[in-house]
Amino acid sequence: MATALATGFVNAGLISASQVYAADPFEKAREQFAQQVAGATVDSDNKNIVSACDVLFIAVKPQFLEGLAQTIGPVPSDKLIVSIAAGIQTKQLESWLGTNRIIRVMPNTPCLVGESAAGFCVADGATEEDVALVEQLLGAVGLAYRVEERLMDSVTGLSGSGPAYVYIMIEALSDAGVRVGLPRDIATKLAAQTVKGAAQMVLQTEEHPAALKDKVTSPGGTTIAGLQALEDHGFRSALINAVVSATERSKELGA
Repeated sequence: MATALATGFVNAGLISASQVYAADPFEKAREQFAQQVAGATVDSDNKNIVSACDVLFIAVKPQFLEGLAQTIGPVPSDKLIVSIAAGIQTKQLESWLGTNRIIRVMPNTPCLVGESAAGFCVADGATEEDVALVEQLLGAVGLAYRVEERLMDSVTGLSGSGPAYVYIMIEALSDAGVRVGLPRDIATKLAAQTVKGAAQMVLQTEEHPAALKDKVTSPGGTTIAGLQALEDHGFRSALINAVVSATERSKELGA
């Protein structure tokens, strides 16, 4: 996710790669980051990054965040902390890092192609300028919405984990295309473009998805037959349960 965000910010022209600094204890991870964000500075010592940067993106797994905080805290108040760790609340971050100038963000990996869907919440110490900066950064790589912190786990369950749900749907549609005779490369591209086009219709028309669905569904036609098959196999319930399960897991990570 750190690589996706940094690449997205650079590709959007908000910053240059030379303004990006990243730390990772593993040499292979540093090499991969340096390759993908050519011109960035990489380091094995987190403290060097804290010293060099005004805005610090914390992009580690939730279970490692407290240990990381012990190595870099207390963080000076002139640094803005942006945490993308699932489940870890701002109050926990404040106690670990020794600062309340924090914005908690849940982006998703499509930021790499400028199509992220993100939610964020703001701790008491973050300024309006901090909020504007984060909105600018996230807005350059997709959509971002400010929400109450109690809803951040819901954002994680829906859009944070959501790309994986969509990828498996595209894979299944591609498999179905092959099953009915299409070549694999064509089936995959048709499936992906169908998902992309349908999503753009929802965003651009602002019509309810049900209304758009009805426009595709003619009486006694192919689409209603397909929709009945989806209902028979619990497609809608499966997606709802996926979001609920991911949300609950996010809450567990912050417990």
